Amino acid sequence: MKKLLTIALALALSLGMTACGGKGSGDYKPADVQAMAEAGAFSETLEELDADTAFSALYRLESYGLDREDLKDCAVLRSAGATCEEGAVLVLDSEAHAKDAQKALEDYVQGQIDANEDYGYRLAEVPKLKDAYIDVKGSTVLMVVANDLEAAKKAVDGEP
Repeated sequence: MKKLLTIALALALSLGMTACGGKGSGDYKPADVQAMAEAGAFSETLEELDADTAFSALYRLESYGLDREDLKDCAVLRSAGATCEEGAVLVLDSEAHAKDAQKALEDYVQGQIDANEDYGYRLAEVPKLKDAYIDVKGSTVLMVVANDLEAAKKAVDGEP
């Protein structure tokens, strides 16, 4: 009887932990970017960018009222130029700063759309840019421009 009660209690605890700890409920993690790449979301091997380059040269976060110290961590993978594919997770120091970064990324993607349409450069990439996925969870921001957006989303959600 004691053994049966122990097994039942262990099962109940396991089920309780599974119900509360789903990946979809937490903030995005820098490791999510690599998970998307490993899931085959991108059509080419992307290059890793450092946080300083991502902050200033690429996303121009200072133009949205952010200081470099507001960006606590990040992971950015980006095409070397053949495509417009990109994956990024930015970890900010507050939810308010994450919203500011979200706006910066939305404007960044729109700028990419405009540049590719205006100059007739990589027109085949424009649909990927228009389908870009940008989302905020807590103090983190996820941006994905991918060949297989569903594979990217599944990788971030921890699905096989």
